[in-house]
Amino acid sequence: MDKNLVLRLIGGLLYGLVVVLCTTNLGAQFINSISPGLVQPQNLYYGLITFFLFMAAWECIKMMKFDPKGWEKWVVFPVILLVFYQLFSKRYFNHSFYFDFNISEILALSLIAIAVITLFRFPKELYFDSGKLIFTIIYTSIPFGFALALPQFSSLEQTFTLEVFFLFILIWSSDSFAYFTGKFLGKHKMAPKISPKKTWEGFAGGVFFTIILGYIIEMYYPDLRGNYIIVGLLVSVFGPFGDLVESQLKRNFGVKDSGNVIPGHGGILDRLDSFIICVPVVYLYFILDKLL
Repeated sequence: MDKNLVLRLIGGLLYGLVVVLCTTNLGAQFINSISPGLVQPQNLYYGLITFFLFMAAWECIKMMKFDPKGWEKWVVFPVILLVFYQLFSKRYFNHSFYFDFNISEILALSLIAIAVITLFRFPKELYFDSGKLIFTIIYTSIPFGFALALPQFSSLEQTFTLEVFFLFILIWSSDSFAYFTGKFLGKHKMAPKISPKKTWEGFAGGVFFTIILGYIIEMYYPDLRGNYIIVGLLVSVFGPFGDLVESQLKRNFGVKDSGNVIPGHGGILDRLDSFIICVPVVYLYFILDKLL
């Protein structure tokens, strides 16, 4: 068997295993079976998201080639830490998401849209270190911060809900079905200059099968936030867009992979490009569903 294929399979399995253990109760149950009461699932999840956040920011710094003599790259992590802690982490552990949706969250969601528009329409702005700094902070800290708002948990009842686990499942479904549908049926290129392998036929296949999977999730897990048929639709539409965003970022800076932390798969940004865009969209949907 091809060595690269073996490496890719092992890397994918390890990555998937870590995600499953940290987005469900399974990881905490396993650790607590060895040392009772050592960890709760919400802490594992918080650790996973924090790791993803800082690795994604580090990859952005390397990929966007900050001036080594400039001051901007040295303030990326302090600012990200401040935003992540002040705006998201405190509220995560205080269970205050969904109860005080305010202007700061509206601003944060708007900033993501502005950053994406800048990437595609005004890429020259990102050639300046100040632009790189602002983009990196928005592109990493805000989406991963909103990821903390998706699950519900209770320390008293030892529960942790599965919204993020199924979000990953739907993203993986969308990617896989889009790939195989595009491979066998794809003829019309979706964005040939940014991602030559993506086709509209593949996109349609990803949407169709991911909506079906969302329907199955909704049938068996009706207590999850929102309707997972709608979540499946949102993921299958915005997931490929997230991939295009990262592809455009790499194209702007002449980079093939964002990193090599996952053997055979590249970097954290390469694996989480869809997640980064889907999280704010799904969070906004959950908020609207709650308000309406």
